[in-house]
Amino acid sequence: MKKWIPAILFLGFLGYDALGQNPDMEIERNLRRIDIPFEYANGFIVVKVTFNDVFPLRFIFDTGAEHTILSKREITDLLNIDYQRRFPIVGADLSKELYAYLAQGISLQLGGVKAVNRNILVLEEDYFHFEEYTGVNVQGILGSDFFRRFIVKINYPQGVISLYDPQYFDPPGKGFVSVPIEINRNKPYINAKINFHPDSSIQVRLLIDTGAGLALLLHTDTHPELKLPEKVIPSNLGAGLGGFLLGYMGRVQKLELEPFVFREVTSQFQDIPEGIDSSLFNQRNGIIGNEILRRFTIMIDYLHEQAYLEPNRHYKDEFIHDRSGLNLIAGGLNLNDFIIYGVIPGSPAAQAGLIRGDRILSINGIPAAFLDLEGANRKFRKRVGKKMCLKIARGNTKIHVSFHLRDLI
Repeated sequence: MKKWIPAILFLGFLGYDALGQNPDMEIERNLRRIDIPFEYANGFIVVKVTFNDVFPLRFIFDTGAEHTILSKREITDLLNIDYQRRFPIVGADLSKELYAYLAQGISLQLGGVKAVNRNILVLEEDYFHFEEYTGVNVQGILGSDFFRRFIVKINYPQGVISLYDPQYFDPPGKGFVSVPIEINRNKPYINAKINFHPDSSIQVRLLIDTGAGLALLLHTDTHPELKLPEKVIPSNLGAGLGGFLLGYMGRVQKLELEPFVFREVTSQFQDIPEGIDSSLFNQRNGIIGNEILRRFTIMIDYLHEQAYLEPNRHYKDEFIHDRSGLNLIAGGLNLNDFIIYGVIPGSPAAQAGLIRGDRILSINGIPAAFLDLEGANRKFRKRVGKKMCLKIARGNTKIHVSFHLRDLI
C-alpha cells in the first residue's frame, strides 16, 4: 500500500464536453514570463489562488484536469453565486454518479495572472475530503482551462511554476530533451514503453497528470498485454471523488520515456469498470504522476504539442514504498490525528494486531502532534528490518505494538 504519494485526483464528466470558457485574462503589464511559487505537499503541487478578489484559497495545480473545480461549496454559497446547471460526474470507483454545479462569472488570481468571467465547477458536496485522505489543506483543483494558453514550466526542486507568453517563447536549450505529446481536451498525453519482463515491451499512452501523487497507474484492461505482475498487493491507489480508488500495487521492471529509462518502478494497477464511457479516458492506458515528473524540470507547450524534460537531482532516486501495510487518514484541527483506515492482510502491521479505526498516538516515541501525515507516512518507508514501536488508542484503551518493516512488493 502506497501512502507517501497518496493521491490521484480523478474527475470524469458525463453528458457534456466543456464549460464554454470566456478566455479573459488580465496579465501584469510587459511580463513575458510569470513565476508562481508552489508548495510540494505530500505529492501535490499546491498554489495560492485568490477567489473572486476575496478568499485566499489553496488549489492543486492539475494538468490532468480539464476544468477548475471548487470542492468547498460553502464559499460560493457565502458569495451568493447563482448555479446555472447541475452535472453528473464519475466518482473514485469510476462508477458512482456524483454531482457538481456550474458557477459563472468567477475570477481567479494566481500570482500575476488574473482570469475573469470564468466558468468553474462547484462540487455539490465535498466528495474529495482532501484534508482527511492526504493531510493537505486545499479547497479545489486548478485545471487546464486556466493555464492552457501558456507555456507551462514546472521546476520541482525550486518550487516554481513559470507561465510563458507563447509569442515570446523560445524552446529551451542544452539540458532539455524535446518529447512529442498530444493534447486532447486540453490534457497532455505522452507515449511510453513498459516492460514486465526483459524480453518484452508494451507501448502505452499515458496522461501527464500533476494531480496524481503516484509514479505510474496502469489500466490493466486497456491492452491485451497489460496484466498484473506476479507480485502485487491490494492497494488504495489514492484519494478521488467519493473516497479511495481501489486496485493493486506492484512493480514495472522498466519504464521508458525515450531517452529516459526508469527501473523497478512502483506502479498501481486498476481495471476500468464495464459501462464507463471510454471517451473519458481518450484511449489512454494509464497515468504518469508526480513521483516520476518531479525527477525533471518539465515544460509543456500546449499549442505546439511538445514537452521538454530536463533531469534534476532527483532523477535517480529509488522508488520506495510503505513497508508497514498501514493506510492512514488525518483528522483534528491540525490534521495530526492519524487514524488507521486500512491494514494489508499479512503485512507487518496486520501481524502486530493493528486494525482499522486505531488511532496512532506516537511513532518510535515521537508524539503524533509533532508530525504531519506526510511525516508519519515517511516513518514507515524506512529501511527493511527497522523496528517500529507504536502507541495506539483503541476506543478508551491505550496499547503498545511493535513490528519490523519489510518489503511488500
